[in-house]
Amino acid sequence: MIRLLIVDDHPVVRDGLSSLFGRDPEFEVVGEAADGAEAIRLAGALRPDVILMDLRMPGVDGVSATGELAAGGARVLVLTTYDSDSHVLPAIEAGATGYLLKDAPRDELLRAVRATARGEPVLAPSAVALLMNKVRSGTTGPLSGRELEVLQLVAGGSTNREAAAKLFITEATVKSHLLNIYGKLGVSDRAAAVTEAFNRGLLVPRTPE
Repeated sequence: MIRLLIVDDHPVVRDGLSSLFGRDPEFEVVGEAADGAEAIRLAGALRPDVILMDLRMPGVDGVSATGELAAGGARVLVLTTYDSDSHVLPAIEAGATGYLLKDAPRDELLRAVRATARGEPVLAPSAVALLMNKVRSGTTGPLSGRELEVLQLVAGGSTNREAAAKLFITEATVKSHLLNIYGKLGVSDRAAAVTEAFNRGLLVPRTPE
């Protein structure tokens, strides 16, 4: 069961999300918060698997709360109505595991929460486009050697934690590499990244010995 903390300053949004997840036995809503400060306090007490985080809230906003929570190892899925670069990039840089819009279909939201619980980055298509633009404005080169190493391990079935251990880097660094890979390849999740890498010849299928 995936334990959720819902953070949004609008009660109707919190109620709607609680109702949605409450209908699925795979999920349990363990708490709700109306601002970032309350989210930080409840996350420390409840230890949820995934924190659904709004961005614009009174007091401590979503980006600030995400930064503090992610620094402590929490997995934050931003769920917002905003998809501009002034919202997407700061949230990702703060350490959000995923970024999704509130108008996402129910099944897409559930998949995103499952992926976030596994520590896998997940992005709304509009967020992917922004990352692509950022990557292209900074560097138009191919995947770096380290990014290829991460992608090869992911293609082989390694989790973020396993890839981090094999490469002697942190899990957060693996997530950062994956987000860069998504931006360069124009994809929104790890499965699509692997498929696109094979299509481009960046990865070569292993032949049986």
